[in-house]
Amino acid sequence: MVRLSLWMAATAPEFQADYLTRNVVHMSVVSLQMLPGRVGLIVTDNPPVNALSAAVRHGLQNALEAALADDGIDAIVIACQGRTFFAGADITEFGKPVADPSFHALFAALEASSKPIVAAIHGTALGGGLELALACHYRVAAESGRVGLPEVNLGILPGAGGTQRVPRLVGAERALELLTSGRQVAMPEAVEIGLVDALSDDLSLREVAARIARKAVGKPLPRVRDLTDFTLRDRQKPGLFEAFLSTNARRFRGLPAPPAIVRAIEAAVNLPFEQGMAVEKQLCDELIASPESEALRYLFFAEREAGRVPDVPVGTAVRDIARVAVIGAGTMGSGIALALLAAGLVVILIDTDAEAVERGVKHVASSLEAQVKRGRLEQTAAETQLANLVSGIDIASASDADLIIEAVYENMDLKKKIFVELDRVAKSGAIIASNTSFLDIDEMASVTSRPDDVLGLHFFSPANIMRLLEIVRGARTSPETMATAFAFARRIGKVGVLSRVCNGFIANRLMLPRAVEAEALALEGVPISVIDRVLVDYGFAIGHFQMMDMAGIDVITRGQTERTLMGDLVNAGRLGLKTGAGFYDYDDKRHPVASREVEALIAAYARDNGIPAKPIPDDAVILSRLLAPVVAEGRKILDEGIAVRESDVDLAAVLGFNWPSYRGGPLFWAASSHR
Repeated sequence: MVRLSLWMAATAPEFQADYLTRNVVHMSVVSLQMLPGRVGLIVTDNPPVNALSAAVRHGLQNALEAALADDGIDAIVIACQGRTFFAGADITEFGKPVADPSFHALFAALEASSKPIVAAIHGTALGGGLELALACHYRVAAESGRVGLPEVNLGILPGAGGTQRVPRLVGAERALELLTSGRQVAMPEAVEIGLVDALSDDLSLREVAARIARKAVGKPLPRVRDLTDFTLRDRQKPGLFEAFLSTNARRFRGLPAPPAIVRAIEAAVNLPFEQGMAVEKQLCDELIASPESEALRYLFFAEREAGRVPDVPVGTAVRDIARVAVIGAGTMGSGIALALLAAGLVVILIDTDAEAVERGVKHVASSLEAQVKRGRLEQTAAETQLANLVSGIDIASASDADLIIEAVYENMDLKKKIFVELDRVAKSGAIIASNTSFLDIDEMASVTSRPDDVLGLHFFSPANIMRLLEIVRGARTSPETMATAFAFARRIGKVGVLSRVCNGFIANRLMLPRAVEAEALALEGVPISVIDRVLVDYGFAIGHFQMMDMAGIDVITRGQTERTLMGDLVNAGRLGLKTGAGFYDYDDKRHPVASREVEALIAAYARDNGIPAKPIPDDAVILSRLLAPVVAEGRKILDEGIAVRESDVDLAAVLGFNWPSYRGGPLFWAASSHR
């Protein structure tokens, strides 16, 4: 034990004045300090997110033992330094032998403490962080914080008592929703449903926690594991768990974690705590060893690695982006505007067509209104976002923007004309970007006097929902521009993936071979419904041809001059889902139905192009023909230096084209399939 200097908290002066100087325990990342009123304060300082690594668990155990043995301490508060409470386990330890103390041993010691323990939560308490808080006797949180158990996103379940304690606090039905979605819960809701006992303003958090701890001294200490009100009620709901699995069957398809979570929560309802914990551990061990969890953990690290550009050092200057001009008020432009407004940016939506601007503004307003009606956005927040939207028909309106995103249709001559005008009106230091899907960024940059400030920002539709943002680096794009683009991506909630210039960049180029092969199979006589089913069975949400219908066949074929199969469909008036007829016919509920007319169009096109019918191959051959070319194209993209790393290629497929995440992306899937 060593003597530490007086610890001063950022709380009320009268609270600071009563601090004691005494012998305390100090570990490398965990310290035991003193609060007034004989309250011990265990503080963890393990940047950046106070992950519950083996070293932190060891420090917590030592501090807890010291506090329990200290006759001058009657109650304990557990808190963290930095920007957050414990934000989860150390994911790098997954799949390895658990170092002592285990989570279970540490949390059991917290729960069994003879002295009241209060968790003081600020920032986020996620995964193991929330499980630790649930093992304490009380939980008090800063109003701005959030809690959640996101383990399902890594293909596992909360394995340190989360599946057993949460149902006892909030009931099985609410626990099923929280744990299978992995969503984060804002603190007002957390208090309302019972995950947290009390709220505090951010500055008074430790003071409030200490007050609760002092009041609990000498009273029976509540343990979540002993609660029975909800479990007794939930046992009287026959079919609860089967109904939940049935209702969510489509959402859980291919994912082993959600059904395992359901089984663990069912054990919490029907079994004593220790037996339920044994079920949780067995299920968690099985999930950690699963290929699905391995793939999801790979993508977790891939997202964090994607922001590292080899020749853009950490600390490279980043320009401030507060005002963004979007050129083009169509579907993509208004979608981009929604994404920017949600991030608190001021948006100038510009289009030379006054009617297009009006439609774009109406689309933004109606989208915000819909979010309010669904409960996803507060009315005041929607009003603030709409107030940050400015519109106009003069490109000079972009003159004070920090970033300008051109989002007109894919025509190089038009884009170059716009870039010439933007070069003239944009302020010095403004970044000029194109939302092109496949055109040459360098050719656009060549008509400006500032090619170092030019790059591609390729959003995926719908731009306010899809998380992928391809950041396309031109030959002369500066490191500062790149650093700013990646910071911008993070700010608007996107995953930025670096691409060099090529036709289609990463995602579109990667997936084009699947489209070519799908059409080839159809022309050989394989029904398009079979091709789509094979892709859905693999894990895609929809098949290739249904995706074409959703995108709009006329949009995809715009500008084509030669005869194509999709061109024949357009000539026949079959434009896709929006007209009720594309590759499929669509009923009044927008469900796809096989079309005899399309079968005839495909047969005619094949006959006119001399393509003979072939025997229909089995599903494995169809899948190989569809996806093997994607893997080959991904390797070419790497070999040519278009993408920096394999994981960037996989991220582009998963986030841009909804490649099933539990497969890890095409390159990960191919590598794991050949182990």
